[in-house]
Amino acid sequence: MEKDREALGLLFDHLDIGEDGVLRIAGQDCAALAARYGTPLYIMDEDRIRERCRSYLGAVRDAFGADGQVLFASKAASFKHIYEIMKEEGMGIDVVSCGEIRTALAAGYPLSKAYFHSNNKTDEDISYAMAHGVGTFVADNEEELYAVEKEAMKRGVTQKVLLRLTPGIDPHTFEAVATGRVDSKFGSAIETGQAEQVVKEALALPHVRLTGFHCHVGSQVFDSGIYLRAADVMLSFIAEMKARLGYEAEELDLGGSLGVRYVKTQPVLDYGSVIRSVGAFVREKCAGLGIRMPRVSFEPGRSIVADSGVTLYTAGTVKRIPGYKNYISVDGGMTDNVRYALYGAPYTVLPATKMTEPRTMKASVVGRCCESGDIIQEDVEMPASIRRGDLVAVLTTGAYNYSMASNYNRIPRPPVVMLKGGTSFEAVRRETLDDLVRLDV
Repeated sequence: MEKDREALGLLFDHLDIGEDGVLRIAGQDCAALAARYGTPLYIMDEDRIRERCRSYLGAVRDAFGADGQVLFASKAASFKHIYEIMKEEGMGIDVVSCGEIRTALAAGYPLSKAYFHSNNKTDEDISYAMAHGVGTFVADNEEELYAVEKEAMKRGVTQKVLLRLTPGIDPHTFEAVATGRVDSKFGSAIETGQAEQVVKEALALPHVRLTGFHCHVGSQVFDSGIYLRAADVMLSFIAEMKARLGYEAEELDLGGSLGVRYVKTQPVLDYGSVIRSVGAFVREKCAGLGIRMPRVSFEPGRSIVADSGVTLYTAGTVKRIPGYKNYISVDGGMTDNVRYALYGAPYTVLPATKMTEPRTMKASVVGRCCESGDIIQEDVEMPASIRRGDLVAVLTTGAYNYSMASNYNRIPRPPVVMLKGGTSFEAVRRETLDDLVRLDV
């Protein structure tokens, strides 16, 4: 039966097919959702998001004790209701901009539990974050460290800081999302000696309290060994700083990275198993190095929300070029999902209202923008009967779809509809044409 499900493209257990051949998510009919809310439409299964939060928290606390932290990486999906969920589930958050901070603030999220990332925080960013009580800054570099010190001195406060370090690890994922190498734009490299230098400087600043270190090796990592390698490098560095500088880090943030399934050829990853293996390694390594185990944090974003999401489109033009190629154009595209255009990201694309029909036609599913690169996915198997007005579903769109959406070609962004306990509601309303001109003067 599981093979039959995968053959139909049902990658996740909250997906099934109704008796009428229509795709359902969390038991709700996609055709009915499209009729109620329109298309394009971002759908997110809130119950699945909450279950993933609880699973992560349980695994981290089992592996690292009560001090273990899970921080939701806001860049994956940032809107008020997400922060309300994170608050209710006891999750920390990481933020990368004043916009994300403002959104979390509007949701009533306690910003003392927030970690502020970014490789180039402006003076205005630093001031805004400090004014609103962001708990920890993750300082990317030496200049930023001094900017944080200057603002903290002005306010008469001491600011908690982690230093972002690059451990020199290549996770062999997309070039655009590999962030742990020595030549990354992020962090201070351990290998070059810059990391040790920035530690010395942080320890000398009177209005900065260095609590530890952060690293992040990339995204879409399916090999748990990457985490073990990163932990090995970072814990060894902690031991070196203890020996050379007399400073022993309280906290180690190992970042995010864990992958999710976009297509059936990708594995199902047991996140709890990965975290438990990292926990066992960290305990053994700390004992061997003679250092106390730091408070360990993880920063999942994609793996919290991605597979909760499905995007629904309505097919428009179906163009058949005999002997060459077929195209199915939909009423969205790179404005609501730019990831294929950026780096050829794979997706599972389904005929949402014709799920049980044979898929005998291969086609490129493309968007409505005036760009030849406006492609959702190439070589998608679809029923030959597909026509204007049929629904097309794209799976695993809960992360980096809404958050990267744009108004290119002056196209309004779709709404975000949450599914919870058999009900549905808008968490983000659909943009209107009036919204598009609201800031024009």
